[in-house]
Amino acid sequence: MGFDLQDLRAAVAGHGRVARVVIAAIRGSSPREVGAAMLVWKTGQSGTIGGGTLEFEAAQAARSASRHGLSHHALGPDLGQCCGGAVTLLTETYDAETVAVLDPEVIARPVSGPADMPMAIRRVLATARSQGVTPAPQLVDGWMIEPVHQPARPLWIWGAGHVGRALVQVLAPMPDLAITWVDTAPNRFPGDVPSNVTAVPAAKPAELVRHAPAHAEHLILTYSHTLDLDLCHRLLGHDFAFAGLIGSKTKWARFRSRLGALDHPPDRIADITCPIGDPTLGKHPQMIAVGVAAALMQPARATLTKKDLRA
Repeated sequence: MGFDLQDLRAAVAGHGRVARVVIAAIRGSSPREVGAAMLVWKTGQSGTIGGGTLEFEAAQAARSASRHGLSHHALGPDLGQCCGGAVTLLTETYDAETVAVLDPEVIARPVSGPADMPMAIRRVLATARSQGVTPAPQLVDGWMIEPVHQPARPLWIWGAGHVGRALVQVLAPMPDLAITWVDTAPNRFPGDVPSNVTAVPAAKPAELVRHAPAHAEHLILTYSHTLDLDLCHRLLGHDFAFAGLIGSKTKWARFRSRLGALDHPPDRIADITCPIGDPTLGKHPQMIAVGVAAALMQPARATLTKKDLRA
């Protein structure tokens, strides 16, 4: 996770001046990791640095402008939390002017150190550029450095019906997913599509398959079996990391036969997973979404696997 510049820009656009509170350093046990952040404005907040008393007091201080810059908190003695460690928080205030000049890749700024960039920070940035390695969020010599968050996993959701909407509600907050949501017309989508989800109305959705990245993951759950089949057909002729299809075992048996008739070999057809979801959770759209999302976000996996998602 890094500096979520998109979220900050959206918050500033909606609320004006916004305070950002980020965990800059930890010692011992902490409810969140370095780089975890929340945004705070006069009437609300988003994100989390771990909840509890630490978050409550940090939000109150950010709102009242009584705490900016670095602050140090012993979680047990100072706040009565069970975590036995200590955290250093950095609180900064942003508005439209200050957000506009932030670096789109790595944000490094002095918070308690010299105005001139220290050599240690220069080395971190030089290593990142020369080796293509994203630097970890860290507080070094009075400077805070954070990479700008870039979602790394493209996920294409085909269909904006009940299950598609439930999936987007569950998955949109996940920071690593770049979601493209496709259906046949603008009125197929709800009026409140999350700002970090790209909704794409297309009269012929299957024509968009060729534009999907080769490492994208796909969830197919449209209102039309004909369209589902066409999407499966197109995806089998296109590289993908995972393709999952909603439906029964009977539906998948018919699809396998029809895809075979379209000259797709059995081993290639087997690369599509159907059904998806956890059958023990039931068939309610939200339950399907929870089952699929749980498998999708397994931390031990870079991508979905048939074993994890097959019902």
